[in-house]
Amino acid sequence: MYKLSKLRSLSILLILLNNLSHAQLVSRPFPQHVKYTKGIIKPSNVSQLQLDDSVHCFYDQWKERYLKNNAGENQYYIWVAGSAGNKRCVSEGQGYGMVIVALLAGYDIAAQRIYNGLYYYYKAHPGSRSPYLMAWAQSKTFADVDGTSAADGDLDIAYSLLLADAQWGSNGTVNYRQEALSILAAIMKEEINPETFSIMLSDAVVPESHDYFDMRSSDFMPAHLETFRIATGDVRWGKVIDNNYELFKFLQKKYSDSAGLLPDFIENINLAAVPAKPNYLESRYDGYYNYNACRVPWRIATDFIVNGDRRSKAIVSKINKWIRETTQDNPDNISAGYTLKGNDIKSRRFEAMSFIAPFSVAAMVDSKNQSWLNSLWTYIMNFDINQFDYYGNTIKMINMIILSGNYWAPIR
Repeated sequence: MYKLSKLRSLSILLILLNNLSHAQLVSRPFPQHVKYTKGIIKPSNVSQLQLDDSVHCFYDQWKERYLKNNAGENQYYIWVAGSAGNKRCVSEGQGYGMVIVALLAGYDIAAQRIYNGLYYYYKAHPGSRSPYLMAWAQSKTFADVDGTSAADGDLDIAYSLLLADAQWGSNGTVNYRQEALSILAAIMKEEINPETFSIMLSDAVVPESHDYFDMRSSDFMPAHLETFRIATGDVRWGKVIDNNYELFKFLQKKYSDSAGLLPDFIENINLAAVPAKPNYLESRYDGYYNYNACRVPWRIATDFIVNGDRRSKAIVSKINKWIRETTQDNPDNISAGYTLKGNDIKSRRFEAMSFIAPFSVAAMVDSKNQSWLNSLWTYIMNFDINQFDYYGNTIKMINMIILSGNYWAPIR
């Protein structure tokens, strides 16, 4: 008994020493247990330890399935199997992966090496208009589909670089902070409309384009934008935040007063903004709450969770009220898409994690949603990684980090 106890004590001591040594290299190791805005709730039907364990257990599965390193020396990319046709990687996924890995540093002792590999892949696929923006998609042979960018991927990559600077500093192999400032300057020049301060779809959009005053609703990431405003000192990021909050408020009131939903795509922002027409870009549901807009509750709610912006809470509170009523507080009744009036899209009454998980982040903004949030957490945990594709599982991964209290802003 004495020998077993001694060995066990020695093992625990070695683990603690290893963690302590590693913690000196990582400024904000997972788990962080961030103090969110006052009034924010987390799932209360499980302990904090269970929340943390759920995150890193799913991270291990997510990493094994989607993180790949066969693109080139020292490069890593996020494999978008089952979500993007014949494409192997898209900038959206690369951005998600870079954010996730930076936040899981401390738990994942290889996080910086992996993050740098993701960064090298991003740099190996520059857009045609700027070397700091990423070409939006690569084929199975890692050839760029075309040289255009996608704003959502670039925004997440920029945010991840600021996370990396906060985690590891910028005196090593990669100057994360300088790279962040460079991509932010490129985004402001190529992907922000200088008249409406809306977020354009890509760097292919120019003043002569028919879609110059259009946007994808899920590209509005106000928590990211606030960090960019502080990091750069550029007041134009504040204008992007203010103008898009006003835009979303207008769209909710005019087109979705009862449900509070936003459409996948928005047209004519310079005049009187309207939901996109059918087949505007991706499908006949482009003007509905579909596979792009399903991210809106998460993207918007995060601004109140982290920064306390009450405009965020006002937008997602309308959505919370509607989704709880339409599902009768049963997560199993969440459908994979809705009209802006809040009606199910016919033939879409099946589970889609990309719709379910963001509603859980939105629920965090008010204590009256506690039972609903608890039900959502339990429901989400009942699904394993084999039941959804890259898109649903990766959104789940990021949302679990937020739900567990481990999401943080690199600059406040």
